Amino acid sequence: MPTRNPLLARLGGALTGLLMAVPCAWALEVNLADQLPFLDVEIEGKRVRIQRIQDTSNRLDNSFAKTSRPCPPFCIAPMHAAIGVETVGELELLDFLVKKVRTNRGLLVDARLPEWYQRGTIPGAVNVPWTILVAGPDNPFTAKMLRALDAVEENGEWDFRRALELLLFCNGPWCDQSPRAIKNLISLGYPPEKLYYYRGGMQVWQLLGLTTVVPEQ
Repeated sequence: MPTRNPLLARLGGALTGLLMAVPCAWALEVNLADQLPFLDVEIEGKRVRIQRIQDTSNRLDNSFAKTSRPCPPFCIAPMHAAIGVETVGELELLDFLVKKVRTNRGLLVDARLPEWYQRGTIPGAVNVPWTILVAGPDNPFTAKMLRALDAVEENGEWDFRRALELLLFCNGPWCDQSPRAIKNLISLGYPPEKLYYYRGGMQVWQLLGLTTVVPEQ
């Protein structure tokens, strides 16, 4: 499915389509939810299956198994990133992929810095580092980014009525990169009701044994 949105090409996302495949007869031992064993997504022309690790004895052995980090800067994030922004969980994220990303009405945004994104991300995510979304006249990326998100500039003012809905995440409940990105977007005029916050981030995503992908260069 070709996409109309230039952000995918500009940032290397190239998300071309999504396909749900959930026959009940294919139920696994460890499902996503009742009668939802997996979700197939097509990324850069390749089908990726989002499901949970089936080994019920599996344990995290990477940095996301770590429980304690110095605070500041790695403090526990509030449940809500900003007023008017909905906080979502994993099933809502999958629903967003199907209903918003598939129909070119939304983007799943990995707001982490590129070196973190390249280690692995949620299938279908596009990397838009929070540092790019900083408001101010000295940021050369602001106007380009907002246009890529389908905002329209008229007489020096931005019209967000047709702008994409964005679901943002970062490393987890101790990471402030996606909350910063959300606050920066709002400061630029982005409507809070078009923004969603996956607070669990990569840590909770992996804790639940969900599929991750390493983006192609």
